[in-house]
Amino acid sequence: MATVYVSVGSNVDRENNVRQCLDKLRQIFGSVQASTIYQSAAVGFQGDDFLNLVVEFDTGLDVYAVIAQLQNIEAQQGRRRDGDRFSSRTLDLDILLYDNLILEETGLKLPRPDILRYAFVLCPLAELAGERRHPVLNSTFYELWQVFDNPTERASLRPVWLNLNG
Repeated sequence: MATVYVSVGSNVDRENNVRQCLDKLRQIFGSVQASTIYQSAAVGFQGDDFLNLVVEFDTGLDVYAVIAQLQNIEAQQGRRRDGDRFSSRTLDLDILLYDNLILEETGLKLPRPDILRYAFVLCPLAELAGERRHPVLNSTFYELWQVFDNPTERASLRPVWLNLNG
């Protein structure tokens, strides 16, 4: 079994899409742990604020099968892949870690570089997996969050309460 961490983001019908996403993840993967949900400003474009969180689950599927499942969930939630890279999203699911796999190929890099780039990824990951070590840097995610050097982005994260039961 592999432990997988996935970032979840939505800024279109965001509460509904996050709820449905978590339900679908649980249907596919069973037990799913979720971080606090954070509201953050859109990055790279003008748009409504996002809801972001990180989820953790264990699976016997290989990394490519996990990605296929995530893309299927995105498609079910109305995600279109033919638009701009930085645009509003019904649902954005990005695999951050697949155990300690280090992988670099066209369109896929693990651990995902966004972990070190965006507060809305690193903060909830550090909350969920604070003692886990980054497979390349060997620092814990808690340590990486403590030295995250973007005060504006860090300050813009706002925890939100969302009833995930519908």
